[in-house]
Amino acid sequence: MRRYFTHLLTSGCLIVSLAGHTQQVPPADSLRQKVDSVLTLMTLAEKIGQLNLPAGGDITTGQASSVGLVQTIKAGKAGGLFNLKGVEQIREAQRIAVEESRLGIPLIFGMDVIHGYETLFPIPLGLSATWDMSLIEKTARLAAQEASADGISWTFSPMTDVSRDPRWGRVSEGNGEDPYLGARIAEAMVKGYQGDDLAAENTIMACVKHFALYGAPEAGRDYHTVDMSRNRMYNDYFPPYKAAVKAGVGTVMTAFNDVDGLPASANKWLMTEVLRNQWGFDGFVVTDYTAINEMTQHGLGDLQHVSALALKAGVDMDMVGEGFLTTLEKSLEEGKITLEQINAACRRILRAKFQLGLFNDPYKYCDKERAGREIFTSENRRFAREVAAQSFVLLKNQNQLLPMQKKGTIALIGPLADNRENMAGTWSVAGKFDASVSLKDGLERALADKAQLLYARGANIVANEALESRISIFGKPTRRDNRSSEEMIKEAVAIANQADVIVAAMGEAAEMSGEAASLSDIEFPQSQRELLKALKETGKPIVLVLFTGRPRAMTWEDDNMDAILNVWFAGSEAGDAIADVLFGEVNPSGKLTMTFPRTTGQIPIYYNHKNTGRPLAEGAWFEKFRSNYLDIPNEPLYPFGYGLSYTEFSNGEISLSKKRLEGADTLAASIELTNTGDYDGAEVVQLYIRDLVGSITRPVKELKGFQKVFLEAGESKTVRFELTAEDLKFYNYELEYVREPGEYVLMIGGNSRELNSASFTWE
Repeated sequence: MRRYFTHLLTSGCLIVSLAGHTQQVPPADSLRQKVDSVLTLMTLAEKIGQLNLPAGGDITTGQASSVGLVQTIKAGKAGGLFNLKGVEQIREAQRIAVEESRLGIPLIFGMDVIHGYETLFPIPLGLSATWDMSLIEKTARLAAQEASADGISWTFSPMTDVSRDPRWGRVSEGNGEDPYLGARIAEAMVKGYQGDDLAAENTIMACVKHFALYGAPEAGRDYHTVDMSRNRMYNDYFPPYKAAVKAGVGTVMTAFNDVDGLPASANKWLMTEVLRNQWGFDGFVVTDYTAINEMTQHGLGDLQHVSALALKAGVDMDMVGEGFLTTLEKSLEEGKITLEQINAACRRILRAKFQLGLFNDPYKYCDKERAGREIFTSENRRFAREVAAQSFVLLKNQNQLLPMQKKGTIALIGPLADNRENMAGTWSVAGKFDASVSLKDGLERALADKAQLLYARGANIVANEALESRISIFGKPTRRDNRSSEEMIKEAVAIANQADVIVAAMGEAAEMSGEAASLSDIEFPQSQRELLKALKETGKPIVLVLFTGRPRAMTWEDDNMDAILNVWFAGSEAGDAIADVLFGEVNPSGKLTMTFPRTTGQIPIYYNHKNTGRPLAEGAWFEKFRSNYLDIPNEPLYPFGYGLSYTEFSNGEISLSKKRLEGADTLAASIELTNTGDYDGAEVVQLYIRDLVGSITRPVKELKGFQKVFLEAGESKTVRFELTAEDLKFYNYELEYVREPGEYVLMIGGNSRELNSASFTWE
């Protein structure tokens, strides 16, 4: 077998053997030495080959489409492959690399493991609504367990792009609008994927994306221009990326957008000055799909020129585009790049492979027996069901309609009631869509021998057939019904008239949010609203089960539905988890991590905005010559941090350990939280601050802490937070990270709108 191996001699020196080439390596700084020992054996073409990341093909069948890929691997012209699924496929590709290429350097295998592998969890926006960092970390740990059992050693996750514009479809793949919460989730995800030892067989390397600012495209249109001040970058958009780097993330992916007029993949200030010099990142940087090639369309030059720009900026690996593979040698000959720049990129990729243990055992992730016993297990699915139920956000519950009783007749109506494939949500490439649990499946199981369940589709996802045809491109059919809307509504109303209560399963299809799924209008789909209006006329109570990957403008629904339960896209066990919450087996505890506007016209809308010189008075609807609208209030429909429970919680007054602090003091703030209702439940207690006077304008409030607290009915508990001077720091006008003395307001409550407050001064 032609493969790389190391072993320790009694002298304490490492002997490195690579396809017949042997070198002795001193033990000091052994990782760097081992990387350099490989580098010295490589030709220029082989070094450049390590910088190339092709997409996987069907290796095992020998189809014509895979012949070119096999030859690329044999020639040492690939550093890895991505989105190749299955142990047998990956093992064969690795065998070609280590046994049929000149040096036998192993490949790294990546995949978009975004919210689970085959066992799928809620989409990331839904996961963030749990506000439970240990739970989120565990989902990444289980995803790594499954993916690594199936040959994957690298995931393109977490996506930590802060976004305040729900028109942008990829809000579904992120963690919402807040930099502090986003940073905590980034840390949890990196730790979950990578664990404490990347060389372990059940950990995989994480990749934080998309660096940087990808979540703020103009007009909410994917891949579009991003333009913002550096002050906003550092204070509002950089923190989650930086937190992932601090947590030890192994790789970083570039964004498609430009930053300060330069596409991210050519932006040396971003990739080298900020990422490496300021933050100390020592892993490798990979582009997003063809991002280097796309810089030609940005207007930066031909493929050779933009490839050289990317390498010089600090990009190490080119995903799919092959600009590095086909142009770097020529650019080196012409003096447009240096050999050291190629060597530096190659070193970082080799280092990652050493960290993953691939040089010691290139087949470490290719155990077919492990794949058979660790993927999509009943235990994993039970956990996915638990996580899903904790992600749901109860938006309305008039007259305590929920939880429902398992009796009488229930009408299940809507285009998402009986569609297993759409339960997974976007970016679930390894999932078993047809094995997911639909809402109809879940309700039938929950109601067996207890109540009657009637079903009607009632409407299509959208009325426009051409629009619907653009939605489903990843094997998640919308199952369009060719009957007229009048015919479908008539059937649904007839079913509803036989029932005691209506469960309306409506919202988006899975691929209406995600990459390349931007919307100009986030109003509730009109075809489904017309159905709801007809159901409303029956006079029966209606529970709207909302499937969505983004905030929706739902003023009519909020006014007219009796209860609204936002279930996002909950993954493999969606239907059972929804049934658990609808019938009270689980008390919902999710809280929104992104503001729901009243209309599309309020976008961008977010809780931690800055004041104007003419702010609208608190509680006011309209005042001339103030910052407001003529036609609607400034306030959103549902604020950041909002979410109801089947029980009620009350917050006592805030108690501060001190009113005046200085230097390295610590401020302790506490409240008495009481469950005043009839159900056991969990509340997410949120702490915000406001810096009243600063050297630059400051947000009206900023999240600085949160705790998820479980209380039995009638129970009380003291919830305590601690703040240090570090928590009050921000980037000033000169981009210095400072804490300024002055007056602050501290706020604690159950969402960003309903808060108790207290004041303090920090000298």
